[in-house]
Amino acid sequence: MGFFDGLMGARLSDFDSGEAATGSIQLTRRHQTVSLTKQGAATGNLRVNLTWRMRTSDFDPVARGSLFRHPFRALKPQEVLGHGQSMVNVDLDLGCLYELTDGTKGVVQPLGNYLGDVNAPPYIKLSGDDRFGSASGETMYVNLDHRDAIKRLLVFVYIYDQTPAFDRTHAIVTLYPSNGPRIEIGLDERHPQARSCAVVMIENVKGELTVRREVKFVYGFQGELDRLYGWGLQWGRGYKTADR
Repeated sequence: MGFFDGLMGARLSDFDSGEAATGSIQLTRRHQTVSLTKQGAATGNLRVNLTWRMRTSDFDPVARGSLFRHPFRALKPQEVLGHGQSMVNVDLDLGCLYELTDGTKGVVQPLGNYLGDVNAPPYIKLSGDDRFGSASGETMYVNLDHRDAIKRLLVFVYIYDQTPAFDRTHAIVTLYPSNGPRIEIGLDERHPQARSCAVVMIENVKGELTVRREVKFVYGFQGELDRLYGWGLQWGRGYKTADR
C-alpha cells in the first residue's frame, strides 16, 4: 500500500457540525476515554479543531520590561493572536493518520496538500491550514456516517519546519460531535523540544466508536509517530505549497 493510497480528489461541500454542544468533556490522564456511541454521537460529521495562542510575555523583552512600571500585568499576561516580529515563529499543523477496515492506510495533512475527502475514502477532510494561530484555528471533519469503514484514526499536531515551542503555544484540540458535549484535549505538558504530538485516537472496536486521549510528544515528525503506533507507512520530506 502506497504512502497516500486511498486519498481521493477532494470535493467541496457544506459541513454540518451537528447540534450546538453544551459544556465540555475534558480528557485527562485520569479520564482518558469517552464513547461516542454511548452518547449517541457516532453519526454525522465529527469536527476536530486545533487552536493555539501565544503570550507576548513569554518572549517579548519589551513586555517584560514594562512589568517594572506595571507590576499587575504579570497577573494577566497579554494574549495575542497571530505573530509579530518579536514572537517565536511557530506554525502548528493538524493531521490525521488513518486506517480503514479494508486495510487502506494513509495521512491527511497540510504538507503536500493532502486534504482528504469527507464524502469518499478516507472520509476525512482538512478544511485549511492556519499558519498564525487565528481564532478559528485549523479544522478537520470526519464523516461518521461511514464509521463502519473506519478502523482507527490518530489525530496529531506537529510544528512545521520552525522553532520547537509546544510549551509556549497553549494548544487545545477540541472535538465537536454531532450530539452531546464537546471533547477537549489540552497539550499542556512541558516538552519544549518536541516537534510532534499524538493527541487522540479514535477507534472502532466491535461497532463501538471511542475517543482516547494520547498526548504523546515526540522529537521527530510523522515518521516517528508512525513507528510509535505501528502504522507502517513510507515517509519522505514534504513541503507546503506556496499559496498555503
